[in-house]
Amino acid sequence: MVLQNFLKSIKPGKPKTLTNAAFIVVVLFLGWLNYAVAYEHMPIHNTVWALTPPLIAITMALITKEVYSSLFLGVLTGAMLNQDFEPVRGLNQLFPDGIMSVLADKWNIGILLFLVILGTMVQMMNRTGGSAAFGAWASRRIKGRVGAQLATMLLGCLIFIDDYFNCLTVGSVMRPVTDKYRISRAKLAYLIDSTAAPVCIIAPISSWAAAVSGFVKGENGISIFIQSIPYNFYALLTLLMIVFITFMKLDYGTMLLHERNAEKGDLFSTGTQETAREKDPDEGIPGSVSDLLIPVGFLIIGCVIGMIYTGGFFSGKDFITAFAASNASVGLVMGSAVALIFTVAYYLIRQSMSFGDCMNCLPEGFKQMVPAMLILTFAWTLKHMTDTLGAAVYVAGLMEHTANGLMSFLPAVIFVVAIGLAFASGTSWGTFGILIPIVISCFQEIDPELMIISISACMAGAVCGDHCSPISDTTIMSSAGAQCDHMNHVITQLPYSLTVAAVSFFTFLVAGFTKSALLSLTCGTVTLLLLFLFIRRKQRSLAD
Repeated sequence: MVLQNFLKSIKPGKPKTLTNAAFIVVVLFLGWLNYAVAYEHMPIHNTVWALTPPLIAITMALITKEVYSSLFLGVLTGAMLNQDFEPVRGLNQLFPDGIMSVLADKWNIGILLFLVILGTMVQMMNRTGGSAAFGAWASRRIKGRVGAQLATMLLGCLIFIDDYFNCLTVGSVMRPVTDKYRISRAKLAYLIDSTAAPVCIIAPISSWAAAVSGFVKGENGISIFIQSIPYNFYALLTLLMIVFITFMKLDYGTMLLHERNAEKGDLFSTGTQETAREKDPDEGIPGSVSDLLIPVGFLIIGCVIGMIYTGGFFSGKDFITAFAASNASVGLVMGSAVALIFTVAYYLIRQSMSFGDCMNCLPEGFKQMVPAMLILTFAWTLKHMTDTLGAAVYVAGLMEHTANGLMSFLPAVIFVVAIGLAFASGTSWGTFGILIPIVISCFQEIDPELMIISISACMAGAVCGDHCSPISDTTIMSSAGAQCDHMNHVITQLPYSLTVAAVSFFTFLVAGFTKSALLSLTCGTVTLLLLFLFIRRKQRSLAD
């Protein structure tokens, strides 16, 4: 009777119809899964069913456009699956062994603290008028929408140390500039996301290089990473895509609607009512460009020093070795905390703010980052549930079985597998940890050159899946940096990421047979350019 009444409430044509139907399908599916596990003794761990929680979370997020409940539903599904749908043990898995365990992790706490500190510094920059002053200064030098987008890309490429740091810093610095030229926050989030992980994954001095080198056992990790850079087609083509669509003034998919609305003054979505809600309360306060640039300088220097400190630089290790061995979470917290202290002292000396005003920015910065922190907490917990169910074991076994006999096709196959794994898990680094050891074991002795290409395919696919996934921490950080609705960012970025993914797949096929980075990248670049010319021609024909 309850189900019947619920079905009657669904009226065709209403936006909530698909959402209600999706919830019904999920409930029915979980009911069947409960029966299969409890009565049919269907195995869950280390099987394809271990991917159920992230797939439910991602699907519901894309359908409902509401990320909090979708992520929680995925986490709850994982907890119940882990305990065979036994309610009491499932709740224990959900909270003490799930959310609370994740929040007790030192790495995760470090990232959350870094978010709070950075949010505080952004609030201080706004209060002093530094952000507005930089926007006015940059507007006199950056001419038009093309210049603003290229400047955002350039700054993103320069901050290659860490993707978290990149997302939030580029967002806080460039928001006044992109707002000035009416570039939508969704487009800004895309530019941030496309110059965060893609830049870090091709930068030898970055936390990502350190992570990848740590997964390469029996080889020189940094050397392998450097050799793989020319073959990292997704990262390289993503950067080329920004240049192409910027100069061609080309947008498509949902992003086109956001950009058209932005030109009319609505920077945030498809409704003008959101413009006033997101407007900075301190906009218009007179300030100096130095009130933004000097704190950002403190932040960059502090974070670099913090990271090499954790890697043992001051204990005698060289810079590269120290960076490879660094702890990004601890280093970012230490560096940003020192930068915050210096920033407060700098503002007090300049009399830009009183000490009380500086301290008032702390809770304001915390509140600004709460949405990102909540999404990150659920995303980390979801990954924990998926790991506990043995999804990594299942994918690793599948990959080892698939690798036999493919040889030249393997880079393209690994690229697709890495996309799926990173998309479902929301983590690039976890994908590295699963696939890179498999690639090395398969090709270390047989074909070292194909091993390099396949490692690049793994890294490229991981970044691509990370880009597409609404539960990815980098995607979440990009939304926070741009102060953009998270699902708006995910939905507008998805067509762009899939475009580059399709071209990259073709490029890895070419690389598997030719083993030439230059020839393969040339083929990929030409294909991408021709595709954009076709899209632009199609748009013009429809307009006529």
